[in-house]
Amino acid sequence: MVTTHNLGFPRIGAKRELKFALESYWKGHASCEDLQRTGAGLRAKHWHDQAALDLVPVGDYSLYDQVLDMSFTLGNLPARVRGFHGDALDNYFRVARGRSAAGAEDHGACCGGVAASEMTKWFDTNYHYIVPEFEAGTQFKLDASRLLAQLAEAKAQGVKVKPVIIGPMTYLALGKAKDGSDKLALLPRLLPVYTELLAAFGAAGAEWVQLDEPILVTELDAAWHEAFSAAYQSFGSSPVKLLLATYFGQLQDNLPLVAALPVQGVHIDAINARHEVEALIQTSPAERIISLGVVNGRNIWKADLEATLDWLEPIAKTLGARLWLAPSCSLLHVPVDLDSEHRLDAEISSWLAFAVQKLGEVTVLATALGQGRDAVAPELAANRAAIASRLASARVNNPAVKETVAAITPELGRRQSPFAVRVAKQAALLKLPLYPTTTIGSFPQTKEIRLARSAFKAGTITEAAYTQAMRAEIEHSVREQEALGLDVLVHGEAERNDMVEYFGEQLEGYAFSQAG
Repeated sequence: MVTTHNLGFPRIGAKRELKFALESYWKGHASCEDLQRTGAGLRAKHWHDQAALDLVPVGDYSLYDQVLDMSFTLGNLPARVRGFHGDALDNYFRVARGRSAAGAEDHGACCGGVAASEMTKWFDTNYHYIVPEFEAGTQFKLDASRLLAQLAEAKAQGVKVKPVIIGPMTYLALGKAKDGSDKLALLPRLLPVYTELLAAFGAAGAEWVQLDEPILVTELDAAWHEAFSAAYQSFGSSPVKLLLATYFGQLQDNLPLVAALPVQGVHIDAINARHEVEALIQTSPAERIISLGVVNGRNIWKADLEATLDWLEPIAKTLGARLWLAPSCSLLHVPVDLDSEHRLDAEISSWLAFAVQKLGEVTVLATALGQGRDAVAPELAANRAAIASRLASARVNNPAVKETVAAITPELGRRQSPFAVRVAKQAALLKLPLYPTTTIGSFPQTKEIRLARSAFKAGTITEAAYTQAMRAEIEHSVREQEALGLDVLVHGEAERNDMVEYFGEQLEGYAFSQAG
């Protein structure tokens, strides 16, 4: 039998419940208890959505960011927030946002008004994480309360659990040494805390723990290779089995390192690193679990299940029960559930798979490998039709676009006149001063604009009335700029509902979900 699991699930909620709960809490309209109640409801719903899997992630839910969660778990807080004597959750948000929910003024005389931590992109995704901060003297102290509470919560609901945490090497690599010190020098202090955490998971009844080490898809020098080996050797007596998870790319020069690490399982991104799967199998210990990320966790398209099975079936014969299947990475990067969308065109909708549907694809693949393709014949037929539909659709194949692209020549990319000629023509036409003044372009979406848009969407005002309201807002913006004496005026973009969606709506080839 093939084991199915997931690396992580979107936490925002199908209707963006977490977003709205956070905003309400930060504004002071909801209590800490209200926020935590929303979180508990989302976790229960998401575990239920993953119930068909053999192992479900626990610890992937976060109120703000999984890296920030790990910093609090490891007791690694920036010095500027360690003296906070208010609520622990407020301190969490102070690190992320620079202020607590109640406001810095409540602690202005002692510990309020701190700077937010740096935020940067999580590898090559558009997700942003809170950068851990280190100094030469940084100490670590375990606080496993959040993880153990969620683990107990899941087990009480009958969930087949697999705790998920960021591995020690990725945590160090993603952080920043504020004093320029060597981050690897902190590893001897960090590893005992991880060892303690793994022991706590074992005591709580976990069999497997997923250690996310996506840093393994980047270039690592010899010092980091040695540190990786030392770190995982130190977990040799762990009471839980370790699944080392890599994703977002290929292992390349790190493949021999991964093959040699003393872990019971390895997850590899088989979307981006399919050609490395055979080498990993060949160089891994005979008893090691090999988890393959065979469904793309970073796009919204259905997988080609039959083509995936053509590739997977020989591997399944080789690995047998040692084969696990999952999405390529956490599903954090995709929408939650296609069933929440009721207004998408039926043809387009037939091509899509959001988080819930991607897990369904993993289950279909596992069933086909375990019981044969006949066991999932209807699912495979529907998938085959969807793949063929997208390939042949006029929405995808536009002859006019193909003709235009075919007609592109290098000459089209060359200016017809030099800058000196162009700038003289521009000056004569525009008659601008030497240093013209202007503004960036978009003005705030005021309460009046939002009310008019809501009324138009609800059908309580006509399109003509809505257009008139937007023109009035545009005229107001222009007149204000004239009064201020600006040289280049903008119309303020009052009619723009969203900085991306509005422009996409004017173009062919775009579709928009109702759930944002």
